[in-house]
Amino acid sequence: MATVVPREAETTGPPKPRQADPCVMVIFGAAGDLTKRKLLPALHNLASGGLLPERFAVVAVARADMPEEVFREKMIADVRELNVGAVEADILEWMKKRLFYVRGDLRDKALYQGVADAMVRADAAAKGEGNALFYLATPPEYFAPIVAQLGEHGLVREQGDDWRRVIVEKPFGHDLASAVALNKELAKTLNESQIYRIDHYLGKETVQNLMVFRFANSLFEPVWNRRYVDSVQITVAETVGVEGRGGYYEKAGALRDMVQNHLFQVLALTAMEPPASFDADMVRDERVKALRAIRPFDTTHIRRDIVRAQYAAGLNDGKPAPGYREEPNVDPESRTETYVAMRVMLENWRWAGVPFYLRTGKRLKKRVSEIAIQFKSAPLMLFRGAGCQDQVAPNQLIVRIQPDEGIALRFQAKVPGPDINLGLVRMDFKYADYFGTTPSTGYETLLYDCMTGDSTLFHRADLVETAWKIVNPILDAWSADKTSEMPTYAAGSWGPREAAALLERDHRHWREP
Repeated sequence: MATVVPREAETTGPPKPRQADPCVMVIFGAAGDLTKRKLLPALHNLASGGLLPERFAVVAVARADMPEEVFREKMIADVRELNVGAVEADILEWMKKRLFYVRGDLRDKALYQGVADAMVRADAAAKGEGNALFYLATPPEYFAPIVAQLGEHGLVREQGDDWRRVIVEKPFGHDLASAVALNKELAKTLNESQIYRIDHYLGKETVQNLMVFRFANSLFEPVWNRRYVDSVQITVAETVGVEGRGGYYEKAGALRDMVQNHLFQVLALTAMEPPASFDADMVRDERVKALRAIRPFDTTHIRRDIVRAQYAAGLNDGKPAPGYREEPNVDPESRTETYVAMRVMLENWRWAGVPFYLRTGKRLKKRVSEIAIQFKSAPLMLFRGAGCQDQVAPNQLIVRIQPDEGIALRFQAKVPGPDINLGLVRMDFKYADYFGTTPSTGYETLLYDCMTGDSTLFHRADLVETAWKIVNPILDAWSADKTSEMPTYAAGSWGPREAAALLERDHRHWREP
């Protein structure tokens, strides 16, 4: 993983990360939003931080019929407009000279000879070393055909010290069977070490910091277990709706789109055991073990411990917002969930008896992603005689992933005055205050890690399949259920009443960020 070096520690602290290896990056589906909004801005930011090598070039592959120079101008204009931070003119000019374009249909075998020729041109222009990174920014049905053609044309064959790596975007399958099939197809051409299944959520600084926070601080790790933790809440809330992607969302839904990947990966990092080292496979071993410890969902647990719902019409930022079934390309009788809340139990020594509450949804009250660790209440009510026993609230540790990255600790303190009255205080650490802000799309670290061969934050085949094994029974049960009422929640709220009842049954309540 890329190391964050605080500004004040630049001269006395650990050395800056090394530059990424020289390489040619080939982007399939380069005319899409992902390339112009995330990938090229991320490359700009890496170059601005001195992490991108001088010997670097990009081969963009798409169907749009335009001359290479026109494509270059368009991409650079997009970076200038869409980058999250200030752009540097000299870096844009540097990138422009290293952009090459290949037009063609991804299923046309002749295209891949054109890609091979463009890679030779790009490698010569950048004086590269034969390394290549292939990014599949395409719909998932193209993943296996592209990799097969790369294999047939010898483009992923590694020779000597040269490396060839492939980044595969999500969704990685739409159920367990399709994920297993895709893994098998990729394995026909690639070694597992060449496959980088990306989840941009793991590129966020606070998600990465979870391991450092837990394992580098002796204050927290000793109480990170069932003896001291009452419960854990993981929230990923969005204020937007389906944003014109109703056709896609009808096939996906919140369980596939968010829970199976993002929320489960955050849960795994929160719950995993300490790895023997930060070696990529040792870290991923522990993440897989955490997911394997999740108690399987049978019919009873699905009905009792999982809530699904759709947003109805309401107010979003004070403005009227339509319901999900009123969105374009959405079935008026749709049963696709836009909200999921679930109670997850891990059956292992560390977490036995501690519920993990997960929730995610669209058109919610606030855009926020966080992990809330609630500790058990103090066992002795020492303040009963002082008449303030009702004021003693449990300690909470809040890890904010977005938008205001940071960590907060909530605990009790005495209110000044002659009587013993307790008040909740909050110690709040914000990344922006301490380290300053760094422009980030969420892809910088992941691209850098792939170029340096660090697969820690990428998904291994067994991790993907384990996550699908957990959600597959839920998908099957929901698919078979054609009659039960679909709960709804007003746009701009925190979700359906049924989700609140899920925690009230356990004498708990959702934290409202």
